[in-house]
Amino acid sequence: MHSDTTATEKQAAARGAVAIIANRHGDLLMHLRDDLPDIAWPAHWSLLGGGTDEGETSLETIVRELDEEAGLAIGCLEELFDIRDAHGSGQLITFFAATWDGDETGLPLSEGVTLQFFAPEHLDMLTIPPFIRNGIHRYLAARLA
Repeated sequence: MHSDTTATEKQAAARGAVAIIANRHGDLLMHLRDDLPDIAWPAHWSLLGGGTDEGETSLETIVRELDEEAGLAIGCLEELFDIRDAHGSGQLITFFAATWDGDETGLPLSEGVTLQFFAPEHLDMLTIPPFIRNGIHRYLAARLA
C-alpha cells in the first residue's frame, strides 16, 4: 500500500513546545535530559517540554508537559516564537516564557536527570541543543531590548 505522506513530511508536521522559565534573579531553569539512545538530544541540557499530542494546541502541550515532567503548574505562559529542531527530531517547537521562583530541587522530576537554575552567563558551558540555544538567545536579546 502506498502512502501519500512520507516519514519526512510527518516529521516536518510534528510539533512540540518548551518553556523558558526564569526566576526573579533572571536565572533560567534547565533540564538535563536522560542519556538514552532512543531520545532526541540525550545527555543535553534543554528546557522542559515535549511533543504535541494529536488535537492539542501548543499551549495545552506545554501545560501538560510541565505538569507531567516536573509537577509544575504555571499560570502565566507567554507564547514567544517557533523554531524547528532541524538537527534532531525535526519538530517545529513553540517557545513559551514564564516566571517561577520555587526550589527546583524539590520538584518531582519524572523524566531526565535533574533540573537546575543557571545564570544566563553560565549557559555557554552547557551542552545545549542548537535550536534551544537559539531560542534562549532570542529570548534574552528581546528581554534586554
